[in-house]
Amino acid sequence: MIRVAAVGDIHMGPESQGVLRPAFDTLPECADVLLLAGDLTRHGTVEEARVVADEIRGLAVPVVAVLGNHDHHDDRPDEVAALLEDAGAQVLEGRGTVVDTAGGRIGVAGTKGFGGGFVGRSAGEFGEPVMKEFVRYSRHCADGLRRSLEELGGQDCDVRVALTHFSPVAETLAGEPLEIYPFLGTYLLAEAIDTAGADLAVHGHAHAGSEHGITSGGVRVRNVAQPVIKRAFNVYHVQGREPAGAGAGAGDERRPADVPSPGYMT
Repeated sequence: MIRVAAVGDIHMGPESQGVLRPAFDTLPECADVLLLAGDLTRHGTVEEARVVADEIRGLAVPVVAVLGNHDHHDDRPDEVAALLEDAGAQVLEGRGTVVDTAGGRIGVAGTKGFGGGFVGRSAGEFGEPVMKEFVRYSRHCADGLRRSLEELGGQDCDVRVALTHFSPVAETLAGEPLEIYPFLGTYLLAEAIDTAGADLAVHGHAHAGSEHGITSGGVRVRNVAQPVIKRAFNVYHVQGREPAGAGAGAGDERRPADVPSPGYMT
């Protein structure tokens, strides 16, 4: 059993320095790893990224992250990622990593992902060049996630997790206006997850969405945007499964973090 702590959309700025650290310091008591599901900053500035870096520096559990659309806004995502990595996080985009924990080996495949919509109501790679580019970028992100999960499948992981910012399913968007669903996620991410196999999928981005969802292949999906979970992080207990079960999600049990969010909400 591996305890996965996760949160996204913390949108930190200079005035929120130190707000989440007291809760993060409790992680060794309840979690084996911390996943950050993007939108860690407000505008993707270096100054904001330094705040996030200080929040996670020297934590007693491994930290794995993806960036979100806000973290790209200042057109400096590489600098944002470098600051987080200097603080000890692994920042993923189209690749995976394996973390050894007391509970077992967890493989995390990550991508920011992108929009496009869901089956029956999705954008197509047709028409103007800019529309084709939009869909191709979504497909590129999903392909990177699939390849990463497949590679992790050969690395003797007890648990595999798909970490994205955009949502792979429409279920976890419930509560958001239907008109913006295409900008909150894409079914291509779910296809990648179901094709390669995972035990849990974690995302953020949908502030007014819902926590629980599931892919058509049975992989459980959790929206951990902080405005949704309303705390510093949630912890999910994930039971590993045999490789032959790839594509079917293992049962997880929702365990709220012991320490509520210290009050900073986006």
